[in-house]
Amino acid sequence: MKREWQLAVAVPRRAWRFYRRHLPLVVGLSLVGSVQRLIVVNWTDEIPPPIALASEVVVMVARLLLVVAIWRRATPKGRPSWSHVRVFVREHWLSLVFQAGLVMAAALVFDTGLEGLGDLLPGHTRQTYLAVLLFLKNPTIIAFTFVWLVGLVRQVVLDSTRDREMVGEQR
Repeated sequence: MKREWQLAVAVPRRAWRFYRRHLPLVVGLSLVGSVQRLIVVNWTDEIPPPIALASEVVVMVARLLLVVAIWRRATPKGRPSWSHVRVFVREHWLSLVFQAGLVMAAALVFDTGLEGLGDLLPGHTRQTYLAVLLFLKNPTIIAFTFVWLVGLVRQVVLDSTRDREMVGEQR
């Protein structure tokens, strides 16, 4: 069980190192979503629906570019292997359960918790709070979650020698 926990926490640890090392790239692409959310949430009534929709498409493209950039930098020499997926899932299913729990806990705190705080504010400040919160979450929490999830996929689809490297990286 200890080994499975180590394997599970190796991914967010590695994600944190990756996030810090590639901060300009991650934050730069994430700022597209930050600016869009700040504008659209804060001035919802003033933005025509076609413009709002087009801005959502731009954000989706920026996020897709971010995921591709993360993958390419996180796996420069790795090739996905379906056989490794089967082996990893069979041998390390508990690690995947731990990781799912960690991701859900993070989502509860940073999504439900932080957004729920807005409900405690007076009505006239809620929209501004949400706009600023989403502006801040895009380059931090959302971007880190992308790095983490790409790291999880990387761990599952790449050769098991990388599993040992990931656990060894934390020592």
